[in-house]
Amino acid sequence: MNRRVVLSWSSGKDSAWALYVLRRQPDTEVVGLLTTVNEVAGRVSMHAVRQELVEAQAAAANLLLWPVPLPSPCSNDAYEERMSQALHALRQEGITHIAFGDLYLEDVRAYRERQLAGTGIEPLFPLWTSRPETPRLARRMLDAGLRAVVTAVDPHHLPERLVGRPYDAAVLAELPEGVDPCGERGEFHTFCFAGPMFAGAIPVQVGETVCRDGFWFADLVPRP
Repeated sequence: MNRRVVLSWSSGKDSAWALYVLRRQPDTEVVGLLTTVNEVAGRVSMHAVRQELVEAQAAAANLLLWPVPLPSPCSNDAYEERMSQALHALRQEGITHIAFGDLYLEDVRAYRERQLAGTGIEPLFPLWTSRPETPRLARRMLDAGLRAVVTAVDPHHLPERLVGRPYDAAVLAELPEGVDPCGERGEFHTFCFAGPMFAGAIPVQVGETVCRDGFWFADLVPRP
C-alpha cells in the first residue's frame, strides 16, 4: 500500500530536496505541501517568503498547497491548536504520513514525533543524516541542479553581505567555521527557485534587505 504523504514546506532548499528524494521512492505518493503562513503579513513563517512565491513553487511541483494560517504574534498554544486542526483535516483526506526536511537535530525530531502521536499520521524524515555529512549533502543538492537564494541570515553567525546571494559553492566557501552548510541550526534560510523537483524555474528577484526580529531578510519578489 502506497504512503500518501504531505511534505512540510518551508520554501527552502531542504524542503525542496526532500520532495525530490520522496518522489524517487516507489511506495510513496506526495500529494501536497503543508506551509504555515503568517496570516497578517501573508508570508511563510520563519522564512518570511511571500505566500504567492510558495504558491508558485507548488504549481511548479504540480502539487496542492495546504496553507496553515497563524496569528501574529503566535503563541505556542495557538500554533499547536492550528496545527491540530490541520492534521485532523489531512487525516480526513486520507493522508498517512507527513515528511519533514530535518537533517540531524534530535530535539526537533522528537517534537515532531510528539506532535503527531495519536493523530493517525506518521512522520517521515527522508533526509535524516549526521552533522559531518551535511557538507556532502549541500554539494549533492547543487550538483543535481538545485538553485536557491539566501533569504535570511542570523548576524550572530553570518555577515549581512550573504543575504540575497545565490546559495552556491561560493557562499559555501565563505561560511565561517562552525556554521552548518545546510543552515540546520538556523544560521540562514533559503528559497528554492529551481531544481529537479520543479517542472520549471520560478522567476524571482531580490528586493529590499531589512533587519527584523534579529535577522537580516532579503525580500524576494516575482520577476516580471
